[in-house]
Amino acid sequence: MRKILLAIILPFWMHLLKAQVFPSYGGERAGLSALTFLKNDINPRSVAIGGASSALNGDAFSILSNPAALVQLKDKGFTLANKFIGAGVNQSFVSFVNPQSDQTSVWGFSLNSLTSGYIKERTEFMPGGTGREFSVVNMAFGATYAKLLSEQFSFGLTMKYVYEHVAGFNNHTAAVDLSFLYKTDFKKLQFAAVLHNFGGSSSLASREDIPVTFNRTTGIALETNPVPTVFSIGMSIEPYRADKHALLAAFQISHPNDNSENIRLGAEYSYDDQFFGRLGYKINVLGHVYPTAGVGAAVPYGSGQLVMIDYAFTATRFFGSQHLIGVRFMLSKSKK
Repeated sequence: MRKILLAIILPFWMHLLKAQVFPSYGGERAGLSALTFLKNDINPRSVAIGGASSALNGDAFSILSNPAALVQLKDKGFTLANKFIGAGVNQSFVSFVNPQSDQTSVWGFSLNSLTSGYIKERTEFMPGGTGREFSVVNMAFGATYAKLLSEQFSFGLTMKYVYEHVAGFNNHTAAVDLSFLYKTDFKKLQFAAVLHNFGGSSSLASREDIPVTFNRTTGIALETNPVPTVFSIGMSIEPYRADKHALLAAFQISHPNDNSENIRLGAEYSYDDQFFGRLGYKINVLGHVYPTAGVGAAVPYGSGQLVMIDYAFTATRFFGSQHLIGVRFMLSKSKK
């Protein structure tokens, strides 16, 4: 009888515990922010380990995850990535990083772009289409600076100009990423704090006259919305390394301004720092109930240069399977 009662009460108790630790603000906060493409993770390594990337070691994709980690780079590099979201929607990313000669600071530049392709215009009385087409374009241009403040502590800053185009409407705004990274001498243990997309509010505007027929009220008032700010703290550690085998574990908790708090867990296995297998899981992220996965390989080319090829796979409940491919070009033999 006691076991039966325990089997009944335990799931209920776990549900209450989850509700206390992760309050469900998704319904109340959803739709509060605009330009949500800025929240999409387009770092293949990060996506593969469930997004637990704030405290990872630095590479050229760190512009996205934690700019402060860029100080760990010793050589120039650039990245290319594309995420196949579905229904013809793609998000692309390109970046360039350039460590300075003093080996304590890094400059970088990036472009984050989401495009919808052409969409048929439909109205209430012409649901099959009006014969016209429109498109959606979102772009964020970033300039990044990272500085090593001590042997263990570094910070990074990215200034973004954000542009949005939807049919005849346009939006211009600015946002900032601010991050910190602290590394220790114990099994490559690192701690991080990252504030993504801190900025003001903005709204779409149009110079064209918008039709107001079809039972619409005269005049169209567009709401002002903030950018999707996310504050994250995380850690990573390499608990095992022997010969050519190594295992990295990562943890991250994130607090977005437009949804519930969530946790990211991830692990990466590497062989000879050349071949990588990755797994991750997201807790309390709506629609993401399946593990994430990915692989990577470091391929030498040219004279003393490396290209890192990464692939990540995400299965979602509402948007199907999503694929992300990225390439990192590192202009030396150092492996990150």
